[in-house]
Amino acid sequence: MSRFWSAVTHGLTPYVPGEQPKIDNLVKLNTNEHPYGPSPRVIEAIHEATSDALRLYPDPNADRLKTALAARHGVQPNQVFVGNGSDEVLAHAFQGLLKHELPLWMPDISYSFYPVYCGLYGVQSRAVPLTADLSIDARDYLPQDGVRAGAIIFPNPNAPTGRLLPLADVERIVAGNPDAVVVVDEAYVDFGGDSAISLVGTYPNLLVVHTFSKSRSLAGLRVGFAIGHRDLVEGLERVKNSFNSYPLDRLAIAGAVASVEDEAWFQDSCRKVVATREELVAQMTALGFEVLPSAANFIFARHPQRDGAELAAALRQRAIIVRHFKAPRIDQFLRITVGTDEQCAILVGALAEILKN
Repeated sequence: MSRFWSAVTHGLTPYVPGEQPKIDNLVKLNTNEHPYGPSPRVIEAIHEATSDALRLYPDPNADRLKTALAARHGVQPNQVFVGNGSDEVLAHAFQGLLKHELPLWMPDISYSFYPVYCGLYGVQSRAVPLTADLSIDARDYLPQDGVRAGAIIFPNPNAPTGRLLPLADVERIVAGNPDAVVVVDEAYVDFGGDSAISLVGTYPNLLVVHTFSKSRSLAGLRVGFAIGHRDLVEGLERVKNSFNSYPLDRLAIAGAVASVEDEAWFQDSCRKVVATREELVAQMTALGFEVLPSAANFIFARHPQRDGAELAAALRQRAIIVRHFKAPRIDQFLRITVGTDEQCAILVGALAEILKN
C-alpha cells in the first residue's frame, strides 16, 4: 500500500495468472497452452520479419492481419479489431462498450479477469449464477419484469468449466437484448463449438472475441481479435488509438498472418487436442472422477472422495501442475489442460497412484 496510489488502485484486486514455474521435467497442465508448437510457416514468417525494418514502427492498423481474418471469417476488414492478446481486446471492450448506467451481466463463475476490468474501469456488474450443473442458462440473460442488462459478457465455452452454450442459445441472448452489447469471448471455441461470428451480420449488438494463444499455439506472441458490426469496431479503435496506436509489433503481425494462412495445420492440431481430450475424459472417468462436458482444450474434474486442493498438491509433488481454484462451488474441481498423449498418460498414472493411498 502507498499513500501515492489512487483510490482506483487501492480498490483493485488484480487478476492472478496461472503460474509459470521453473521445475525440471515439469508436466505443465495449468494454463491451457497448446501442447504442440505453431505452424512452421509462423516461425518462417517471424524469421523473415526480423530484419532492418524493425527500426520502423509497425502498421498501426495491422491491415494485413485484418484482411486475412476478414477473408477467413467472411466479413469486411472494418469489422475486425486486433490487439495484444484477447485480454487487451476485452479491456478496450469494457472501457468502450460495456460501461453503461445499467449493470453489465456476466456469469458468477467465469473468467476472473472480468471483475478486474469492472473495478479498473468503474463498470457496474451483476453476477448471474450458473445452474446447478455449472452451465449457462440463456433464459437468465433475458430481460425479466422490466429488468434488463446494460451489456452482457460471457465466455463460450465457459472458463473454467469448459461447458459450451449451443449457438442457438447464444443467438437467443443476443436477439433478446437488442439494446445491449453482447460480448461472446470465444477463446476456446475452436476445440468443439460453433462460433457466433456467423451471427454478426444479423445482430449489430454482437461482438465476438478470439485469441491466437490457444488453438493457434501462439500464447507467446500475444495476438487477439474481435469481429462485430463496424460501429462496435470503430468504438474499440477509438479507445485503442487514445491509449496505444501501435498495439501489434511487426513480428506479431507477420506470425499471425502466417497462422491464418495455414488452415491445414490449424485444423489438424485442433483435431489432435480434441482426440486427446476425449481419451483423457474416459480415463479420468474410469478413475472415479466427475468430469464436466468440455468443448475446450482443458477439462474440469473432481473426485467425490478426494479434496481438490490435496489432489493438486499431490500432483505438484510429482512435478505435475494443474489449476485449482479456491472459489465457492468450484473449490473441489481441478482444471486440467489437455497436453500431449504422453503428458496425459503421466497425469493419469500419477492420479491412479495417488488414489490408491
